[in-house]
Amino acid sequence: MRSLLSLVLLLPAALALPSFVKIRDSPITLPIAARINTAGPVKLAEADRARARSFIQVAAQRAAKLTAGAITDIFNGVPLTNGAVSYTASVGVGIPPTQYTLIVDTGSSNTWVGANTSYVRTATSRETPDSVAVNYGSGSFSGKEFIDVVTFAPDLIIASQSIGVASTSTGFSGVDGILGVGPTDLTQGTLSPATDSLVPTVTDNLFSEGLIPSHEIGVSFEPTTSQSETNGEITFGGTDESKFTGSITYTPITGTSPASTFWGIDQSVTYGTSSNILSSTAGIVDTGTTLVLIATDAFKRYTAATGGVPDDATGLLRLTTDQFANLQSLFFHVDGTTFELTANAQAWPRSLNSLIGGNVNSVYLIVADLGTPTGQGLDFINGLTFLERFYSVYDTANKRVGLATTPFTDATSN
Repeated sequence: MRSLLSLVLLLPAALALPSFVKIRDSPITLPIAARINTAGPVKLAEADRARARSFIQVAAQRAAKLTAGAITDIFNGVPLTNGAVSYTASVGVGIPPTQYTLIVDTGSSNTWVGANTSYVRTATSRETPDSVAVNYGSGSFSGKEFIDVVTFAPDLIIASQSIGVASTSTGFSGVDGILGVGPTDLTQGTLSPATDSLVPTVTDNLFSEGLIPSHEIGVSFEPTTSQSETNGEITFGGTDESKFTGSITYTPITGTSPASTFWGIDQSVTYGTSSNILSSTAGIVDTGTTLVLIATDAFKRYTAATGGVPDDATGLLRLTTDQFANLQSLFFHVDGTTFELTANAQAWPRSLNSLIGGNVNSVYLIVADLGTPTGQGLDFINGLTFLERFYSVYDTANKRVGLATTPFTDATSN
């Protein structure tokens, strides 16, 4: 489904801010590219567990500070650059636009630039009185807040978007910053002195400026098996029916904290025909986590069921060829619908084994230990390796998450 929006730029001699005229409502789809971390072997499970710990810290700090009536110094996730694979979008800022490569992150909500490519001020740049800072557990950025024009495509331009401009940043090698598409509440406490203020996300502003017909995004990934692929897309204002099969199952944001702070859902997990792995509980769907993480006791059951052994080099479970031939599907039960993660989908792509310090002939599983027992309010994370097999929808207006099968759900690309 492609956009039929049209843009009118009024450029008088003084180059005032552009005016935008909406011609027709329609979702618009943008490509996003898989980015392979080539800086050296990555311990995926360790990085993902660090991100999970920060999620829990976010919610705990927020609850404490809301109770105290003040919001300051709130953590807001961890950078996606910890993983071997992340997805980036090219985003223009200013008039004329400077292009920035930004990681698409559903686990945080501030959009910022300047980690590598410097922010370029133009006539559309407006500095606010506020500084902005986000700590991501194993990375961070701090700088000034600007309001500027943001361009996703010639017919999808936000006239007034908050942009963090980093003066310092750590943990963002090879990218310019973050495109935050998480819940808006995650931005509270990131500005100073306006610590109580919420920062509208790009999705918020696209909707409020009348550029998209609904307050939601759809995200499509495909299994990544090479080091350079544009194999994903983000659809603002709706879904792309060509990217999923059947119907979308929608489930409300869980009421269980801390998962409820993010794109949290309730689900249970079983293995094969009868093995219970994880009883119904709360967790999150997150593009910034690479693996599928499940609570420690659930992971022990999964380990026993698969026969996998811990691999010191990668930090993942390793199977022999014979064990992999007998690996059963893992089933995720969400709001009455079952999503099957096939045996093939549970294996890290062998062509990318070297990126995680593995042996090219070995099989490593993408299900890992979350590091905490069940009952903590965040007992799983369905990360990229799950989302490469299922279409996902993040619906702000209706406070729900959608999942659907895709042509790649049963792919044997590993």
